[in-house]
Amino acid sequence: MSAGINFVDVFNGDADGICALTQLHLDEPRPSARLITGVKRDIELLDQVEAKAGDRITVLDVSLDKNRDALKRALAAGAEVLYVDHHFAGEIPQSERLTAIINEAPDVCTSLLVNGHLKNRFLAWAVVGAFGDNLKASAEIMAKHLDISEAQTRQLEDLGTYINYNGYGERIEDLHFTPEALFRLVSAHASPFGFLTDGKTHFQKLADGYNTDMSKAESTKPEPVSTEHAALLILPDAAWARRVSGVYSNDLTNLFPDRAHAVLTEKSNGNYLISVRAPLNRKKGADELCRKFPTGGGRAAAAGINDLPASQFGEFAKQFTQQYAI
Repeated sequence: MSAGINFVDVFNGDADGICALTQLHLDEPRPSARLITGVKRDIELLDQVEAKAGDRITVLDVSLDKNRDALKRALAAGAEVLYVDHHFAGEIPQSERLTAIINEAPDVCTSLLVNGHLKNRFLAWAVVGAFGDNLKASAEIMAKHLDISEAQTRQLEDLGTYINYNGYGERIEDLHFTPEALFRLVSAHASPFGFLTDGKTHFQKLADGYNTDMSKAESTKPEPVSTEHAALLILPDAAWARRVSGVYSNDLTNLFPDRAHAVLTEKSNGNYLISVRAPLNRKKGADELCRKFPTGGGRAAAAGINDLPASQFGEFAKQFTQQYAI
């Protein structure tokens, strides 16, 4: 690591963000880097950076569209920025100090983009990130390049699922591990299998939490407004529901690949936190739908709304069922 350089790493607190940054830290150790992250839906993270000339800022798995003004300020201050993401970006600022690796295709994620950037150096971590981002087909393809058994592939899938699940919640206190703490735990290992061996207690905590929460979620029935092509479910205002909402959405998508899903979690203010998944066999429209509402965004296959007013529930249900009418 170069002396005197101020490193700032900004990353989504889900599996994709954590596994993407793990690869970069393994490639270029930077133990003194400032880490800026949050729960999965906390994406306007670059606002927390007061950039200076010479800073090296890495931004991973958060929409450039939601961070454009902060990015422009960082570049104007003289910082160098590596921005890697797969969400809707919009207009990308032009600067010789910006390296932008942006790909909004529905079958890629930030971990896979970083893997390409690093030429497969830490491929197993990219596979974990892809599994965690519910890109099972892409993860399976990449896993074939690893010299591992089918059982080991399933271990990587479980790890990705559990790390991703940990990032969901309305607030940091909802999570079993803070994203920063979980990143430090996993990034200490060049291979996910090292973490699975040395971090058994941490893995078991993630697994137990996931399985307990999922068992509660699976008892939830679709709302009456649901259709054959679009299922809407409502979870209560509880920590387990806030944790499980996004992962449960992914699980439903895999179980019913021709159906879209919207999992709404009641919030303490009376509004809703929403995870939307397009049908697995037709990965489009989720971002378009969610951007119609305040605090909404995401990508074509998976998107969400952070704070839907209760008064807009009817309009959301109408738009959701119309979006996926066939």
